[in-house]
Amino acid sequence: MVKNSVGILGAGAWGTALGKALAEKNFPVQVWSFEKSVADDINMSHKNEKYLPGVDGLPVNLTASTDIREAANDKEFILIAIPSLFILGAIKNILTVPNVMEGRSIIGIVTKGFITTEAGPRLIAAALEDYLPGFYKNNLVYIAGPSHAEEVGRGKLTGLISASSNAKNSIRFRELLSGPILMVYSSLDIVGVQVCAAMKNVIAVAFGMLDALKDLTPFVGDNTESLLLAAGLSEIQSFGQAIGATHTETFSSIAGVGDLDVTCRSQWGRNRRFGREIILKKIIEKYKNIDDVISHLGEIGYLPEGAVACKAVNTLAANKGLKLTITRSVYRILNREIDPMTLISDLVKDVTRPDDLVKP
Repeated sequence: MVKNSVGILGAGAWGTALGKALAEKNFPVQVWSFEKSVADDINMSHKNEKYLPGVDGLPVNLTASTDIREAANDKEFILIAIPSLFILGAIKNILTVPNVMEGRSIIGIVTKGFITTEAGPRLIAAALEDYLPGFYKNNLVYIAGPSHAEEVGRGKLTGLISASSNAKNSIRFRELLSGPILMVYSSLDIVGVQVCAAMKNVIAVAFGMLDALKDLTPFVGDNTESLLLAAGLSEIQSFGQAIGATHTETFSSIAGVGDLDVTCRSQWGRNRRFGREIILKKIIEKYKNIDDVISHLGEIGYLPEGAVACKAVNTLAANKGLKLTITRSVYRILNREIDPMTLISDLVKDVTRPDDLVKP
């Protein structure tokens, strides 16, 4: 295998932005695109106008293929950037690629959320371990942080965390990704980092709804949104610790509070936008429940992963006997049990009180 050769499975905004950053370090990078038009755009025009508009001049050593096996073949590093809803179906196609079958490639994951399996919702790394060869058990790397693709593609300084149970693999991805615009840190808390990456999208949906309500009611302001952020971080930490997070500092790091803040407040946040449009455009009114919403996410024009994650977290929290007020409220809104305009009254009545946010 060529040293530092990279295959990125998924040519969306994040896969393309990471590919650009790696190619600018003179690494050979090949991305897999499900859509031929996107692959052609990358190869011929050196841009991805569909998913990363406004970012021109992609390096010539960043190429694209519509053959997922080709993108994974003979690569030292493989990054999975496929949306959670489609990840298992795609991964099954690379299982017999020699370097994957023999465990010679190091595999990292940048997809956020959960995977639905017959055993219920699972964190992505754990679910993929059941499909990949046994070499990858406890050796996958999960990469997250406050990192909107639109800004990484435009060269904005960004921090990431590379988490794995295998410290060596965590460091190898840290070294691969680190560069002029990417500051990368290592972590052993792969569960905690995944929980932060998934749950912050759920909180961002609530934040978007609250943000829309600022213009509709005098009761909501910046103070209210900060209350939601603090309570949301508390929910993320409670849930993470309940399902196996190993380091409390994960939640106060860029993986936790950093990613939560940027997802809720940034203009690029799809989940924040989704929450706003639930209030302002009533975009879920035509759907009967959360499953109907999820099955029609393609109609929205962008992918709010928080809708999918919300269902998973609600199920797992119920199994653990956890009370997650914000998550539960978002779930009930998406499930068409309550009107979105009741969000404030629900939160005022039930949300974690400030005293509860101070941990001994």
